[in-house]
Amino acid sequence: MFARPVLISLALVVVAAVGAVIWVLRPMPAPAALSADEMAARHAAPLAAPVQGMAVFHLGHSLVGSEIPAFTQQLAEAAGFTGASYASQLGWGTSLRDHWDPKQPINGFAEMNASAAHRDPRAALESGAYDALILTEMVDLRDAIRWHASGPHVAKWAALARQHRPDIRVFLYETWHATDIAEGWLDRLDADLPALWQGTIMAQAMAVPEAGDIHLIPAGQVMAAFTRALEAQGGLPGLADRHGLFARAPDGTRDTIHPNDLGAYLVALTHVAALYQIDPRGLPFRLSRADGSAADAPSAEVAALMQQVVWDLTRSLPQTGIAP
Repeated sequence: MFARPVLISLALVVVAAVGAVIWVLRPMPAPAALSADEMAARHAAPLAAPVQGMAVFHLGHSLVGSEIPAFTQQLAEAAGFTGASYASQLGWGTSLRDHWDPKQPINGFAEMNASAAHRDPRAALESGAYDALILTEMVDLRDAIRWHASGPHVAKWAALARQHRPDIRVFLYETWHATDIAEGWLDRLDADLPALWQGTIMAQAMAVPEAGDIHLIPAGQVMAAFTRALEAQGGLPGLADRHGLFARAPDGTRDTIHPNDLGAYLVALTHVAALYQIDPRGLPFRLSRADGSAADAPSAEVAALMQQVVWDLTRSLPQTGIAP
């Protein structure tokens, strides 16, 4: 039997431990955020169009992957922007908080960064060598905001970048959820942009003066607009519906979130339109993967629809920085 003082001490230890767990797991209080009118005012003036290729740093996870940055660079070069380059740090479902905190493990670090494109993000941004920083957040986005303080960590990365390169352009890459999400894939894409990507993450980040202005790469919106246009006409040669934009697992089942080469091409078009403020119509659609192998190309009809949707969508949103 334990003596009474020992039992009391043990009880206090348990209470303290439970309290510590609750403290760690509690959602952070919501940080300050700009209003919709304040955000609109900050995005009212378009960005100046770049005149040469940019050095771009991508920070995120597997919805960046290896092909989207490689395709984006090739498209920029094809559009006449010489000297374009990129580097990245990625993980499996990694949040911006976990990239920021050196004590947090980055799942899949070795696998996702086993290429010459990898560079430590702090060293990269502290070098001042990058013209643009593209950040994206883990999904589910609501969990990221609640538990990983997405807005404040976008602000931290943006502020670090601007400290060493005041004229760097910072973009938030809007992604998507799995196509089989219970709430409905298109419904979630429609709702998340105003409520979460812009109304929460960007609004919180841009409330931090050191973060400056943050612009949008609206890939999720492009996915939704392209899907609606494609499926409204019953598909096009080589692509019947939204599911053909996504990869297949080794057993042949369809991946519901990771893009295949066609999906990566659509997202890369969105990147190059926003980064360089260019009409992507007429750009090549036969590209190479990051390893130099030939990527699966969309049909000419699919490529033309992709390029048209990207241009219509990106220039309709002032948050991209493109003049309407």
